Amino acid sequence: MAKHDSHLQDVLNAPEGPHIAALFDFDGTIIAGYSATAILKEKIKRREMTAEEVVETANVMAQYAMGNMGFSGLMTGAAKFMKGVTEDSYFEFGEELYEKHIARKVYPEARDLIEAHRAKGHTIAIISSATIYQIEPTARDLDIEHVLCSQYEVENGEFTGNIIRPLCFGEGKVLAAEELAKTYKLNLDRSYFYSDSYDDIELLERVGKPRPLNPNGKLREVAMERGWPLQQFDSRGQGKPVDYLRTIYATGSLVGAAVASLPIWGLTGSQREAMNFSTGLFGDIATALTGCELEVTGEENLWTARPCIFVFNHQSKADVMILAKLIRKDMGGVGKKEIRDTPIIGKLMELAGTVFIDRADGRSAIKAMEPLIEAIQVDRKSIVIAPEGTRTLSPKLGPFKKGAFHMAMQAGVPMVPIVIHNAGDIAPKNEFLMRPARVRVEVLPPVDTSDWSVKSINEHVAEVRGMFLKALGQDTEEEALEALVSGGAGANVKDSKSRRSTKAPKRTAGTKVVSKRKPVAIQKSGVEKTEVRKPVTRKVAPKKPAAVKASVTKNTVAKKRVTRRAAKSTSNSSARTATAKPVPRKLTQAEPATKTRSKKAAATASAKK
Repeated sequence: MAKHDSHLQDVLNAPEGPHIAALFDFDGTIIAGYSATAILKEKIKRREMTAEEVVETANVMAQYAMGNMGFSGLMTGAAKFMKGVTEDSYFEFGEELYEKHIARKVYPEARDLIEAHRAKGHTIAIISSATIYQIEPTARDLDIEHVLCSQYEVENGEFTGNIIRPLCFGEGKVLAAEELAKTYKLNLDRSYFYSDSYDDIELLERVGKPRPLNPNGKLREVAMERGWPLQQFDSRGQGKPVDYLRTIYATGSLVGAAVASLPIWGLTGSQREAMNFSTGLFGDIATALTGCELEVTGEENLWTARPCIFVFNHQSKADVMILAKLIRKDMGGVGKKEIRDTPIIGKLMELAGTVFIDRADGRSAIKAMEPLIEAIQVDRKSIVIAPEGTRTLSPKLGPFKKGAFHMAMQAGVPMVPIVIHNAGDIAPKNEFLMRPARVRVEVLPPVDTSDWSVKSINEHVAEVRGMFLKALGQDTEEEALEALVSGGAGANVKDSKSRRSTKAPKRTAGTKVVSKRKPVAIQKSGVEKTEVRKPVTRKVAPKKPAAVKASVTKNTVAKKRVTRRAAKSTSNSSARTATAKPVPRKLTQAEPATKTRSKKAAATASAKK
């Protein structure tokens, strides 16, 4: 961590301004492993590939791995399987892939670096040989405006089975970076490029500040010879045996703590005292076993207004042990009904005062929480609730449900927000392993609820959520706050379609488009054919430097445009030997993809990066 902090400080000491670019490779750099592997696994799992396609794909990948085929051949083979598939269905598949596989692979350290560059006002871009369908959801999550990547050809909304050259690989990345520099007046000699692969040596040599991240053997050797700063992340990807042990023992410590409390229950007859002892002990043991180091501010606010409703942002299963360590005693909670069916642990949580609800049934959920009102008023217990209703895929704050706010109002107790900045560093959603991390927590002052009413509940939800957004360093746009409470009680905007339509940056048609009607941007009389078009871009406004702590994990939730472009020329099929200058193409705006999947299964997109 100390070495990573020194790299962050190096960025924070750099000159400010949008003329400096921070370019990031995707696979192996921003995320652990390869997104193409996740695509292949998901396709096989869904049985959306024929046996013939699986064999041919394996053969192509083997030929590429042995050096018998170039990257252009690999992409050409992948494109062939996609002929006739709708582009919208592949955007949708990319969203599902992000939820199931890619979101949990994002390196926390990469987030830190991106935020450090953002604090300096640098122009941030992803430049990758992968496709937009693999990259866009992650770019949106990271608020990265510019994505330069390889492209498949599209006509009338369907893939043609061809690729657009030159690909964003090798020298093709240099061409793409230079086009970006020309458009935004960037100084590449003062810019950064982060990559894990020797395949990117051309662009690493082109920029003034090459930064190998998680380098492969050949790149590591070159970097050491040339004195390039190296970083190696181990917070994601394949875990070590010790990671599995700490995860199993930390989870099992809930049972151990409960057993340790039995003598207290037996000798004093007080179940409450036994549960209080067990809760604090579990928090201490589990955080110690996982290597969770807490950095807490406002800790006094945990005790000044009890009983109360504690509300927290839910990123990780590690939140449970963090909250147990912080709150320690006289607490109850709310959990999804599926937890109750977990052997032993479900029963222990029920004994500790957890109420299990069906998140899909708002009416039954409200009724199930009625006993908690009595627990607050009669037993003087505090209740812990995550207003988001579920874990989020990234540190970005999700929509708030209203149950906690109604409960605070009915019980007549204050609400205490607990802002957990980066519990996802320990274990993001859908990740089994828990890894060591330093987690920042802010306990905000109690919020008085004595003047709340049902009529004004939306305002109070927006107010408290705004406190979280401010603490997390995320935007507090009025329209975003209004969207949080527009769905009524129990509303939870969680599905891919809703997220894409409300949060996805407007995408541009980054592939070749052949349409029966004239493109909106070009009106040439008597001409209806494929147009050569220039990328639609917008200037990145200079940003004032922000105060950044040693752990830079703040994000913004402002809607950003993911600008996609790929160089198009008449160069050789091998992107590595492409030397022709890209021909700019003007792109027309396209609406976000719909939730409807094509009847044809989206075929495998194999790209190394």
